[in-house]
Amino acid sequence: MKEILLRVIVGGGVVSAFALLGDLLQPKSFAGLFGAAPSVALATLALTVMKDGKAYASTEARSMVLGALAFFLYACVVGRLLIRRRMPVLSTAGLAILVWVGCAFGLWFAVLR
Repeated sequence: MKEILLRVIVGGGVVSAFALLGDLLQPKSFAGLFGAAPSVALATLALTVMKDGKAYASTEARSMVLGALAFFLYACVVGRLLIRRRMPVLSTAGLAILVWVGCAFGLWFAVLR
């Protein structure tokens, strides 16, 4: 019960702080971006440090960074195909997920194995 309460407090606080940061920046579309992934990742890392220690959290943080790099490449590919080639959204996003998987596992193999 104590761990759940701690997760709610830390997670809610970090999400609220990032949402506030997003509201202060222009354009306002940053609010959703800052309220989501970075805040959840930082809250998760904080809780991981408290529960499993710094060494384990360090490995998790490296994995998050590599996953974010792979997702960035995925987003670039999807954006380019949708904007420049005017391809259908569902099939483009579905097929481009293979780019994310390939990049994520490739980075894992090159860096973390």
